[in-house]
Amino acid sequence: MSETPPIRLLYIDDDRGLSRLVEKEFGRHGYVVTWAPDGEAGLERLRGGEVFDVCALDHYMPGRDGLDVLPDILALEAPPPVVYVTGAQDGRIAVAALRAGAADYVIKDVSEDFTTLLRNAVEDALNRRRLQRENDEAHEQVRMARDRAEAMLHEVNHRVGNSLQLVSSFMSLQLRHLVDEGARAALKESQARIEAVAHVHRRLYTSGDMSSVAMDEYLEGLIDELGKSLGPDETSPRLVLDVAPMRVTTDQAVSLGVVVTELVTNAVKYAYGPDQGGEIRIILKADGEGRALLTVEDDGPGMGDGKPKGTGLGGKIVSAMASGLRSAVEFDGAHKGVRARLAFDL
Repeated sequence: MSETPPIRLLYIDDDRGLSRLVEKEFGRHGYVVTWAPDGEAGLERLRGGEVFDVCALDHYMPGRDGLDVLPDILALEAPPPVVYVTGAQDGRIAVAALRAGAADYVIKDVSEDFTTLLRNAVEDALNRRRLQRENDEAHEQVRMARDRAEAMLHEVNHRVGNSLQLVSSFMSLQLRHLVDEGARAALKESQARIEAVAHVHRRLYTSGDMSSVAMDEYLEGLIDELGKSLGPDETSPRLVLDVAPMRVTTDQAVSLGVVVTELVTNAVKYAYGPDQGGEIRIILKADGEGRALLTVEDDGPGMGDGKPKGTGLGGKIVSAMASGLRSAVEFDGAHKGVRARLAFDL
């Protein structure tokens, strides 16, 4: 079992008699004390590559006093903690030393109390330096762990984004070979659903905030993509977006994106006749009380029997997404066309 190496103390003081007392007292407690007669000699030892765990620095010395030498010691690479020693009772000297970076100070005299107080101050300075080093190491480990996690998240996001894009590309290829309009429409709707999720992913991937999504920016991009994929010609319904700036959680953004995609897709298919045009409005506003209201509406003939048109799959998807928001989509029967509303907690 290896022994703990002795603590090395550099004692800088022109009083040779007191320095011998320090060497004797500290030596009894396992320290190795090196004496330097003045500040320049102490600096020469520190700059010469000798390793010291702690330094005691006297105030009154020939040439340069301790307050003049202290900044030079602390400017060295990885300097030891410095305990300031002064024979003056003037508290201003001690305060000046502490402000300059000394770890502690001790009032000097020739009694045994001095060496005891000095040893206590040295041990306290060493403990604080050890705690600081352990704290720095812990912070470094946390930083490294964070960097590893961010690198892994970057890789996962990259793979997820590629996978979503690959699925969407496969659907585009399949669309080119389909002649059945029903099959083509179903595949386009599925592709739009995937794009709604992929759009959230892209927003998160390029944002510094991975926990929330700016819905105004997200819906603007989503509606632009929907407009291009569902109604690319001039006679198609016009998608009008009115969204107040707000942020929602990632899960909420995915659910809202899918709901908007389903409702807009249904409106494009059934609200207006061929070449009729018209508007489909997407509105999202906060009520100022911690809730928000999403509205998707058109000016078409309405639902007739009170039920949305289609196969029912879109309705099931909307209900599932609304349930995830702890809400439900309601239809306004008094509106001329179809007006779907979804209220949810922010």
